[in-house]
Amino acid sequence: MNKTRKRKQKWTLKRTGGRASFWMFTFLIIAFFSTPLLWLVFAPFDLTPRLNIKLPTLSFNNFHEMSQNPYAIHSLLNSLLFSVGTGLLVICVGAPASYALSRVKFVGRDLFLYILLLFSSVVTGTAAMVPIFLLCLNLGLINTFYGVILVMGGGLLPAAIFILKDFTDSTPKSYEESARIFGASSFQILRNIVVPIIRPGLAVIFVWAFVGAWGDFLVPFILIRAPERSPAAVLMYSFYTEGGQAMLTTLAAFALLYTVPVIVMYLYVNKRYGFRFYGGIKG
Repeated sequence: MNKTRKRKQKWTLKRTGGRASFWMFTFLIIAFFSTPLLWLVFAPFDLTPRLNIKLPTLSFNNFHEMSQNPYAIHSLLNSLLFSVGTGLLVICVGAPASYALSRVKFVGRDLFLYILLLFSSVVTGTAAMVPIFLLCLNLGLINTFYGVILVMGGGLLPAAIFILKDFTDSTPKSYEESARIFGASSFQILRNIVVPIIRPGLAVIFVWAFVGAWGDFLVPFILIRAPERSPAAVLMYSFYTEGGQAMLTTLAAFALLYTVPVIVMYLYVNKRYGFRFYGGIKG
């Protein structure tokens, strides 16, 4: 009996120790990732922000100081234009392309998709920037909004088509056959049947493209020359003094405003679709 009791006690101690270690590890992970988020929330409202985290002396002076920069608010609007344009380009081109690749069968189709995805992953922004810059220069796309949107959207399209094809493959072909009996064209089938079914996938792809374009620094930094057309990701790197010291008052307020659109976009899509993979068919 004593031996059994001792074994139970040892097992209980091990179990308790394992739980304590697990929760301690979880706490450390949460603390590690939440520290910059806490700084992002507290520092903009602190009269004298520092790199450490502290309860702020509530003030909106940082936002007032940021508003004195003639390009700050305008850069956020530029980022919104770049991101929305890139997202719309990706889904407007990706949806028909994925539908065509899903329904049209040809020799080497799957190999073509994998090669397309492979090259889009290997030949990334830095490696392809020189030929892309020369191409945009010859086409007169330097310092233009649509030039940046085309480059960023083109870089995201292969992966978007690859992902959307899986959504399109799950669309029942019987719906399309019924629509064709009543004289529907391929475009009408895509618009009224396929798109409503893959709507959650389009929403996820739009958010993914929006976030990718919103945080992109390299493409607009190289293609945009006028400061009034620069997005927020590029302008943020100008919030430094001549000695290289970060202007934390302006940077903290701007960083908070910079994160708001992405959070709002995520919350809206999560509430609207819940990132659940189902859709509906228009009547």
